[in-house]
Amino acid sequence: MISLKIIDITRETFSAPVYPGDTIPALEWKKQISAGDEYNYSQILLGAHSGTHADAPLHFIDGGGDITAIPSDALIGECRVIEAPPEALTGAYVERHFPPMCERILIKGGATFTDSAAQEAAMLSGLKLIGTQALSIASSNGSPRKPHLAFLRKGIVILEGLELSQVAPGRYFLIAAPLKLAGAEGAPARVFLIQGHIFWTGS
Repeated sequence: MISLKIIDITRETFSAPVYPGDTIPALEWKKQISAGDEYNYSQILLGAHSGTHADAPLHFIDGGGDITAIPSDALIGECRVIEAPPEALTGAYVERHFPPMCERILIKGGATFTDSAAQEAAMLSGLKLIGTQALSIASSNGSPRKPHLAFLRKGIVILEGLELSQVAPGRYFLIAAPLKLAGAEGAPARVFLIQGHIFWTGS
């Protein structure tokens, strides 16, 4: 018997920290059984980058692909969770500590990228997705544009706002599912890690 452990690494949207200037998520009840209505019905206010979310090229590239254009094979597959200090990483740090030949890397610890770190990471062979526990991959000390562009120009998917505090570094199977919002530059996502996964193939 194969034992599978499923770990939800999605932040709860309404209580998640909000990036400065972003929309504050809110839920408004339009119908409530307690108020005499026949059913409960709510309306949700969200920004495209609320809580745990994915960035599409359109976020920083005019005319770039929207969230629906992100290839599914980038969002699903084996990944590595690594731990880094909660600071702006340098290119030298990435060169020394990031795993080579890895398609998906998630960073525990709230680290962000300087311009040089993002450029170094984007050059890693085969990288399809980069994720961080921080609200943004970009260091707060500089412009967010260059770090994002380093990844998005190469078609590398960005996940931000992950909840990795209880996840040990190591190998996992990743399933990330951004909302399918045509024309949007980003979208909230539900993200899971699976430990002890197995593949079944039909005969």
